Amino acid sequence: MTILIKLLWIAVAIAVALAAGWLFRTAAIAVSRGGVRKAVRTAPLTASFGMLVILLYILVAIFAPVIAPFAEREVVGGQFLPWEAPYILGTDNLGRDMFTRLVYGARNTVGIAFMTTALAFAIGSILGLLAATVGGWLDQTLSRVVDILMAIPSLIFSLLLLTIFGTSVVTLILVIATIDSTRVFRLARSVAQDIVVMDYIEAARLRGEGLWRLITREILPNAMAPLVAEFGLRFCFVFLMISALSFLGVGVQPPTADWGSMVRENAALITFGDVTPLLPAGAIALLTVAVNFVVDWMLHRASGLKE
Repeated sequence: MTILIKLLWIAVAIAVALAAGWLFRTAAIAVSRGGVRKAVRTAPLTASFGMLVILLYILVAIFAPVIAPFAEREVVGGQFLPWEAPYILGTDNLGRDMFTRLVYGARNTVGIAFMTTALAFAIGSILGLLAATVGGWLDQTLSRVVDILMAIPSLIFSLLLLTIFGTSVVTLILVIATIDSTRVFRLARSVAQDIVVMDYIEAARLRGEGLWRLITREILPNAMAPLVAEFGLRFCFVFLMISALSFLGVGVQPPTADWGSMVRENAALITFGDVTPLLPAGAIALLTVAVNFVVDWMLHRASGLKE
């Protein structure tokens, strides 16, 4: 009987998610125009639900000070208070409001992950496109350096570098972006190598186009679709990496609200059957699934496949 009840709740959750995705798609079609409307109209319900979740996370991150009832670092009561007013999700191990910490965690965790992914893509894409376009010794040198960095497990490498250089937010962003840019480099180089042999690239070379113009005007637009899809996947990996490092104590440092560290700080409650530590873990999982839904749809559109 218990299993049937759990399956029923899962079915209800899926139905609610699909209904929310349908409502969001309907609203997006109503307010959008042109190519955007056509793209949204063809989006599956899973992608619509993913876009809705991403939009909600962005709004929560932007308006965190307005939504949160308390300050991010404010101690408002005793330790591990139950879910009751005014602490609708209880308090943590230091007596801080859990709902407030979750809201600010959206700004900190997601914001840091986005900046890290953007930096990783800036480094990896530029170097990858440059290596494929120039070729020769530059391509070989960059490729071998990337091979060496990718041979080291990313989590172990991150722990080592953060232990050496410290655990500030700037260091965290630079370390993870450097490590993750190697994956972006491989993809950008691979895509660009298929493009640089095209006739229109040879024609651009014969016209005397400079290297930077050749990359930005001829190669990058034709490599954009797989790179944009990869950005979503890289964001998920970076997001999970930052959460894992914070859980291990070398990521985002207290008292800054971060979902990974919140799981670690309140893990003792699981022993007593309290689901509070699962709330930040659920927030991490929900965003990861939502981004993957949208990325799958984007990859499907970029591939040119039809239903």
